[in-house]
Amino acid sequence: QVQLVESGGGLVQAGGSLRLSCAASGIIFSRFAMGWYRQAPGKQREMVADITSLGITNYADSAKGRFTISRDNAKNTMYLQMNSLKPEDTAVYYCNAHGSYLDYWGQGTQVTVSS
Repeated sequence: QVQLVESGGGLVQAGGSLRLSCAASGIIFSRFAMGWYRQAPGKQREMVADITSLGITNYADSAKGRFTISRDNAKNTMYLQMNSLKPEDTAVYYCNAHGSYLDYWGQGTQVTVSS
């Protein structure tokens, strides 16, 4: 059974930082590309950052320079370090694992940034 479990969300003031984690089980983690997505109320889910199985990263324009995605294949865990948070970063953040014809999602973790 595949499980992606996000943690690290919470309430933070604007300008603050949070580190999200996504712990994966039931998959060969090192073979999957991983990503962080977010969905704010009334908006579509959007990609924040992703990282290939080889560690190549890609960021949404809104995340460039503030967020850093990383992975630890030995721990089956992906991270998102978020700095200089803004109120517009408020959303539910989801972990995604995708491979050939396979696509898995976590349940999400709420990030709220107060102004």
